[in-house]
Amino acid sequence: QVELVESGGGLVQAGESLRLSCTASVSIVNMNYMGWYRQTPGKERELVACFIGAIRREYTDDVKGRFTISKDNGQKTMYLQMNSLKPEDTGVYYCRMRALREYWGQGTQVTVSS
Repeated sequence: QVELVESGGGLVQAGESLRLSCTASVSIVNMNYMGWYRQTPGKERELVACFIGAIRREYTDDVKGRFTISKDNGQKTMYLQMNSLKPEDTGVYYCRMRALREYWGQGTQVTVSS
C-alpha cells in the first residue's frame, strides 16, 4: 500500500511563506502525475499546482508567481513553496500522485490570517 505523508502546514500571517512536503512510501520516479490540491469548507477540492509527466508544471492562475512546485526523487518527496500568502490561500492542502493507481495524502491545514 502506497502512503503519502504531508507536512509543513500551519498558521501564518498574510505575506509570509510556507513550504509543504509530500513524502511517498515508494519511489516517485515513475509517477506520471503529481499535484497539490486545496479544499475549503463547502467547496470541492481544487487543483493548485501539478507536474504532468516528469518536467511540465502547471499552476492555477491565482497562485502563479507565488507558488512553486518541485520534487526530489531521491527523497521521494514533492514540495509546494508558497510565498506571499494571502487569506484566500487558507484551506486543507492535499497531495495526489498517480502511477498505475491513484494516491492521496491525508491533508495539511494552511491558515493565513490577515
